[in-house]
Amino acid sequence: MESGRSELETCARVLDGSPDYRVLRRVSPLAERPVPEGVQTRLGLFVDVETTGLDPAADEIVELAMLPFVYGLDGVIYRVDPPFSQLRQPGRPIPAEVTRLTGIDDALVAGHSIDPDAVAAFIASAALVLAHNAAFDRLFLEAFCDAFAAKPWGCSLTQVPWSEEGFEGGKLGHLVMQAGRFFDGHRAVNDCEAAVELLSLPLPGSGRTALSALLAAARVPGRRIWATQAPFEARARLKARGYRWNDGENGRPKAWHIEVAEPAAEAELRFLQAEVYGREAEIPTTPVTAYNRFSARV
Repeated sequence: MESGRSELETCARVLDGSPDYRVLRRVSPLAERPVPEGVQTRLGLFVDVETTGLDPAADEIVELAMLPFVYGLDGVIYRVDPPFSQLRQPGRPIPAEVTRLTGIDDALVAGHSIDPDAVAAFIASAALVLAHNAAFDRLFLEAFCDAFAAKPWGCSLTQVPWSEEGFEGGKLGHLVMQAGRFFDGHRAVNDCEAAVELLSLPLPGSGRTALSALLAAARVPGRRIWATQAPFEARARLKARGYRWNDGENGRPKAWHIEVAEPAAEAELRFLQAEVYGREAEIPTTPVTAYNRFSARV
């Protein structure tokens, strides 16, 4: 088996040496590496959920995977531990579209459940929870197990400057492919394993690991700014600037909003007063940190 794998790797290197071919290698378990003296480590947790739909108020989790890993404050991943991976039977049939995407059907989840207390125990030691599109996973997971609300979160989709580093798109499968890897996607534990390997790799532009970039972004406090009662004619300008519309059904203001890093907040407020309202205005803001970012609390 080893000789066969070695021969295949030799072939792959030959192809890699040609500008006419590109070889993708399957995502594989990361090898443990020694922690250098003086490097402080923490336990991270990469999570992924498969659900019956996109609405955390109406849809349910059908699969949960959590992959623990030991990382240094230097942004290097030193060890990956065994995952937590369980299925859950929802209260209504799984939509056909979800089954087509994930391969999870009613027969597969029949009789399965996930114990929130077991989940809380599993995440207790984690210093940081990560997800690829944390704004989706965090809402579902906090509704399922409130222990997630006490943890700081980061997002491998939005908190790594993929485009600046030469990547195109943000979907996990696309990013992994551009990094020279492939995996069997759309099952929760596979997605976690692929994402952790992606975060372990050096970025082609800066040379730092993707995790290092994510950690730096997650540590920066921000502010959610709500452009309440903004003039209707300002909507195109706000949208072009990165503001998003909230319809108010989630209990938060019915308004355009944006999150900016704390150092940029005052400049953003001045822009709204000068260019949108044309006057001094009381503009609601909410402090944002890794502890409430991506949650329903901001």
